[in-house]
This record gives sequence, structure tokens and C-alpha cells, in this order.
Amino acid sequence: MSTGGQGQDEAPPHTDEVLLHTEGHAAQVTLNRPRALNALTHGMVLRIDEALSAWEHDPGVRVVVISGAGERGLCAGGDIRAIHDDARAGGTASADFWRDEYRLNARIARYPKPYVALMDGIVMGGGVGVSAHGSVRIVTERSRVAMPETGIGFVPDVGGTYLLGRAPGLLGTHLALTGAAVGAADALLCALADRFVPAERLGALVADLARLPVPEALARHVAEPPPGDLARRREWIDRCYAADTVEEIIDRLLTCGATEAKEAAETLAAKSPTALKVTLAAMRRVRELGPLEKVLAQEYRVSLAALRSHDLVEGIRAQVVDKDRTPHWSPARLEEVTDDDVARCFAPLGERELRLPAPVVSPS
Repeated sequence: MSTGGQGQDEAPPHTDEVLLHTEGHAAQVTLNRPRALNALTHGMVLRIDEALSAWEHDPGVRVVVISGAGERGLCAGGDIRAIHDDARAGGTASADFWRDEYRLNARIARYPKPYVALMDGIVMGGGVGVSAHGSVRIVTERSRVAMPETGIGFVPDVGGTYLLGRAPGLLGTHLALTGAAVGAADALLCALADRFVPAERLGALVADLARLPVPEALARHVAEPPPGDLARRREWIDRCYAADTVEEIIDRLLTCGATEAKEAAETLAAKSPTALKVTLAAMRRVRELGPLEKVLAQEYRVSLAALRSHDLVEGIRAQVVDKDRTPHWSPARLEEVTDDDVARCFAPLGERELRLPAPVVSPS
């Protein structure tokens, strides 16, 4: 999900929300809701999945390229206004959307052909899900990549905890809890992306992908990114986020002496206490889960728990619906969120579990 779709206007009814096009041996997916920052709907997820299925068995397609319409970004996440309304009504539409979205995330990660994601501009929440699981992830000087879910009372999903769990040290935990957006160099450092290409060269890259092997096309356009920030902050991030609890993490951030650490503590203080504690638990559990499919199943449990919670509805209300930016979390304080509260978010779902095919392991 994410805070995607803020202030979104629906695309005109006659406009297709996912444009599909084949040029040479490249199949292209364009998310086409630019006024909504290309926020994902359930229909968009299903259309992408259908296209990937067809292209997988089309010998004329050798590479898939996904991008976003407009100048602002690939995709800012899921349509959270719809999720807000569904949660308030006690509906099941969001659960159905997440089930198909997470299946798509797993499919992208295992896709047998090169899947090139142009992560230009804003890439958040569900936008990370349709890009950062790809085999070739391109960032530009305009990229802002984030999993900002704790700010709306939610927890990183779409395989976000899996992706952030692969970042060096505890950089991923820092990004998961704070929801901070990173630029190109830091996305590369955190293994959220693979290559930097200047934005002005993306069109030429796509044209080359249509006619050249992927490595040859990339070699023509890859460059060095502008410097990032996380590498020089790594020492205090690793030290502070190694604490056992969110409360202790905040204490360490406040007392470590770095200005950026104090700012991180202040950021955490504004987030949903429940979302913070569940996110930390999810990040710690990822270490033992193994493949993406098992992590997505865990995230599905957590997402359905959030759908029934006060904080998700309240967080979206404050950030997107009323836009007063003053959510009233319940519980309001970290110490009021119990271990049992957190554990319930990971409880098995029985028949509603997300069941994904186990990844095929190639013989060594």
C-alpha cells in the first residue's frame, strides 16, 4: 500500500489505467493514472498479471518494461481512499485486492524473462511492489523510494519487509519504521535498485531494450548516481536500531548525539504506536522466514489485522481525507501497545491464508 493516491482524481472513464504496448522484442506496461500518481487499483493489478501471463509464453517478447505516465513518478502506492472506505464499511474488497497484489509481487520476482522497472520519480508502497521485485531496477536523479506505511497506521507490505530486510545492517529497519524516502544512491545501497540512469536517457534506454539484449542496452546508459546520505549515517543507525523495542530505539536515537538521529526519533513519535511495534516485529521475523512467498503470507496476515484496526482508518483520514495531519492513534502511547496486541497481528488466518506456490529451486 502506501500513502499513494493522496488528493487523487480518477482518470477519465475512457482512459485505460494500464497501457500495454509491444515494440520490437520489448513489452511495455505503463501505469496510466498520472493525476493519482499512478496509484494502483485492483483492476490494474489484474490487468498487469494477465499481461505478464500472456507475455511469458510469447516467444516474440524477450523483456518486459514497466513505467508510469506523467512526470511525477512510477507509482505512489495503492488507492488508499478506497481502502479507507472499505475498512470503515467492514468490507472485503481490500483483502481481495491485497491477495491479488501480493500474488503479482511474487510473480514479478519469479518472472522468467527480464523485468525492467523504471523507478523514476515517486515510487512508494505498491509502487515498490511492482518494481523492486523485478530483475532490473532502474533509478534516476528524480527517484524517491519509500515504504511510508507507519504514517497511516499500516505496516510495510507488498514484500516490503522482505526487500528492506536485505538492506545492509539495520538500514532497512530505519526505513521501515520512519517511512523515509531515499534517492538513487541510497536505493542502490539498500538493494532496492540495481542501476542508475539519468532521467533524460530513459526514452533512449527503452528504445534500445526493444532491439538489444538487456546487458548491452543498459551499458549504453548506466551512469554514477549523485551521492546519498545513508552510508555516512550507518554507524548510528545500526547502533540505535539494534535495540529490542521501539521505545529503546527512540531512547538511543535521542541520546546518540547525531542531529539526524534526533530527527528520526521525532519522526517516529508521530507514527502509529501499534504500526511501529508490529513493523519492528515483522522485520525481525523476516530473518527466519526465508523466501519472498513466506514473507508475503506473513504480510497478508498483518494487513488483514490492520484492516480491522482503528489506526488504519484514522491514519488515512488524517493524511488523505481530512488532511488535518493530526491522527489520533489508539493506543496513543507505545507503552500501551502490549506484546499480545502485536502477536494477534501475526495470528494464522485458517482458510483465508495467502498461499503462494513455493519457489522452484534450481539444482546446484
